[in-house]
Parts: sequence; structure tokens; C-alpha cells
Amino acid sequence: MSLAEAAKSPGTPRKKAAVAGPRSRAAAPPRDTPSDRELLDRLQSLITASLEDDKAEAVTALDLAGRASFADRMVIATGLADRQIVAMATHLEEKLHEAGVKRVRIEGAHGSDWVLIDAGDIVIHLFKPEARALYALEKMWGAEFDEPAAQAG
Repeated sequence: MSLAEAAKSPGTPRKKAAVAGPRSRAAAPPRDTPSDRELLDRLQSLITASLEDDKAEAVTALDLAGRASFADRMVIATGLADRQIVAMATHLEEKLHEAGVKRVRIEGAHGSDWVLIDAGDIVIHLFKPEARALYALEKMWGAEFDEPAAQAG
């Protein structure tokens, strides 16, 4: 059954897509096009500007393209107090929604040392200083982590 035929049948869009079956590779748009990178660059700029406006410290952006399946970019920032971190998360959610990101998920925004914001292809981690030092995500995902593996291979 084609996607056009499935669209005419009753059911939810998810069920219709399942009935239509997988799309052929030729029909699937390429994932890493210049417009995708431009969109990610624009969203990353919006995120870092929002965090800097909220007085976040040590804002770091990492490119995960080709290294992680869950996201293409990661932004890490530090906040000094719970209220500041919650405000940063709330402001990011509002600005991303205004920029057209429909589903922004936030975990840990109710008094935690670590808040995770999932904006699709970009994930944002907001830490208190002690938690950031403990988890050391920059070391885990940073370029210096990959260099010994590249030399060994």
C-alpha cells in the first residue's frame, strides 16, 4: 500500500504510516543537508544567547554529529542556584517554542543539580558547578576524548 492510499484510510497518522510501510531510501530526504546544519546553527545560537542573557557560566557547545545517535549538538552550561537554572530552562523552552521547535522536553527542573532539555537534535544540560565537575560531559564528548582512539586505529 502506498502512502497516498494509506492517507485515505481511517486511523491516526502513526497507524497510517505503519500501514504504508517503510519509505524507500530514494524518497527519504538526506539528513545532513546545508539547510539542516543552518537550522542547527541558528538554534544553537539562540540557545547560547538565551543562556548568556540569563547569566549562565561556562557555556559550551559540542558537535556530536556522527558520534551520537541521540542528538547532533550538545550545549552545557552552569547555573549557581536552583532558581537560576529553572529560569534558564523556562526561558529556553519559550524561545525554542517561538523558533518553531514543537516538542521541548525538560527533565529535572524541580530542584535538581542537573536539568536536561531535549530539543530534538540539540540537547542542553544545565548544571550546578559541583554536578558539572562530577559528570564531566565535556571530557566524555569533547574532541580530546576521540584523539587517542583515532591514533590507536
